[in-house]
Amino acid sequence: MKWNPLVGIALNKHTGRRRETEEGEAQAQQQFRCVVSDQMVGIFVSVWARSSLRRHVRHAAASCVGAGVLGRLGNKGAVSVRFMLHGTSFCFVCCHLASGGKEGDALLRNADAADILSRTSFRRGTATSAPSPPLPEELPRKILDHDRVVLLGDLNYRIAMEDGEARLLVQAKKWSLLLENDELLLELSKGGCFDGWREGLVTFAPTYKYHRNSDTFYWCINGGGGVTDAAGREKKQQQQRAPAWCDRILWSGKGLRQVRYERCGGYRLSDHRPVRAVFHAVCEVTGGVEHSGLV
Repeated sequence: MKWNPLVGIALNKHTGRRRETEEGEAQAQQQFRCVVSDQMVGIFVSVWARSSLRRHVRHAAASCVGAGVLGRLGNKGAVSVRFMLHGTSFCFVCCHLASGGKEGDALLRNADAADILSRTSFRRGTATSAPSPPLPEELPRKILDHDRVVLLGDLNYRIAMEDGEARLLVQAKKWSLLLENDELLLELSKGGCFDGWREGLVTFAPTYKYHRNSDTFYWCINGGGGVTDAAGREKKQQQQRAPAWCDRILWSGKGLRQVRYERCGGYRLSDHRPVRAVFHAVCEVTGGVEHSGLV
């Protein structure tokens, strides 16, 4: 409940000034308004639109799918939100997939993603109090039924290569060579559960794992050797986690063009580093199309 007011303040801090219209009446500049938001444990999604677009947004709804312990608990899984903007359906899927860098863990992440895509379903009701026109007969129910889909979050994919070689490449900041063995890029290239999905060019440093309040990787050069107690073994295991691009943004469907994809600088509160993307989206309207910017 604390996040949405903070998001609203951040989005509208430069749009709060007032201007005079030709009729002499004060009118606020285009402010952002919340379309729909939802949360499941640590996964939170909040969709906002400018006031001029917000009135054209209809049928907003959310759906949560847990994929954690026993394949159902919400510590892993996804929160998905969808809406219609004019005549085009959009869906945003925020995921937290299975963690781990051992052999076979990538298959668990693939299984989580496939499970989320198959189990997520939207009810025919609306999640907002805004008035909506009658529901269209073919309102999308599944994620991939929507016209434009963006999937993002801690996808947890790692680097599939020998530990010592990876260490040398990380120290030399040879990101392009590391990315040749990125599990997600390998999965995208062969299809599978991500058949038809796309990702922008990754040109930024790995997003995981960092010391908090630092730009230093948690990956200890010496591997934390010599530790024998239980707590120490856990610390050593974490220190040996190779840096990886865990935090990603993918998209599916025609009419989306990514114009920006980068790691956010200056945010050091977590052991992850957030990423952001900007898209130009084509939206169908009666009598033509409208181009909108999505962040």
